[in-house]
Amino acid sequence: MSYEDVLKSLKVKGNLFVGGQLLGQTQGNFWYVDGNVSTTGPGTSWSGAFKTIQEAVTASSAHDTILVKPITITDATGDPGNYAEAVIIPLAKSNLSIIGTGTGLTQGGLPQIKPAGASHTYCLTVRAPGCLIDGLGFNGNSTAGAPINGAILLDDDNSTKSAFGTTIKGCHFKNCAGTTVTDCRTGGAIDWTSAGNAWQVRIEGNRFYKNVCDVCLLGTSNSVPQDVVIANNIFSGPTASVDTNLYLAGGSGMNGVIVDGNNFGPLGTLGSATVKRVISATGCVGIFSNNVVQTTGKTFGATGDAGLIPTTMMIAHNYQDNALIART
Repeated sequence: MSYEDVLKSLKVKGNLFVGGQLLGQTQGNFWYVDGNVSTTGPGTSWSGAFKTIQEAVTASSAHDTILVKPITITDATGDPGNYAEAVIIPLAKSNLSIIGTGTGLTQGGLPQIKPAGASHTYCLTVRAPGCLIDGLGFNGNSTAGAPINGAILLDDDNSTKSAFGTTIKGCHFKNCAGTTVTDCRTGGAIDWTSAGNAWQVRIEGNRFYKNVCDVCLLGTSNSVPQDVVIANNIFSGPTASVDTNLYLAGGSGMNGVIVDGNNFGPLGTLGSATVKRVISATGCVGIFSNNVVQTTGKTFGATGDAGLIPTTMMIAHNYQDNALIART
């Protein structure tokens, strides 16, 4: 039985379940992407797959599912083959699922997007509500001499673009930054725009590596994001590549943000960096719970040297090097 036949056989009431996990809504069609093919096809089967992800997005309708195959690795040093794209999901493609058919949560096991533009961009821009991004790799390094890119932009203006209800799970993020390579406040791997918006977002079970910032809220000029869950992720190291893992303090911060069960590396030591904390959540309301931070004797609180966490966020059951983290 083929991969897509297995997926289709596991549909329950219009939803796609694998291993008990809800992967996406599949009331619509399946589309197939294989960057290894020499000529693009109609995208309706693996034998006639599209060559690019954007072709599949363009052909799709709301509630469709796009399956993406990894490009064969030919570089013996270990750099994956890449989809050299800057994919955009427009507003009309609500509840679209883009699912990698890779072999695990590693850079070499997932289909990887790595733009090759001459200016800073994003591997994937979400402008439609209710989308699922699952099992993809994102690499922010572009062509030699070009700026480092971001991975996913939640582009929501509360009018013609909406990233409301986005789920990002099982993905790998590497070498991402904002418009500068030392300042987490200008962006990173997963960014909200300066307008904010994009409520009810879930970022779960991902691996982040060597990003200047892993998750960044650039601002809240339109509305403050609410009900955001950031859970069970492994955040970036090594320290020389990182400013801050979570910068959630842009604009007025987030309301109802849950940061739970994550693994944070040591504090970033990136040269000329600005914030140098594992989390900056000034202005946020929510909870920081059940996290492990690879630091010793560092403080968490409104002026903490490891985490800027206001009194409007509960700090519960977090550990650093065998010590329970208490608010300072």
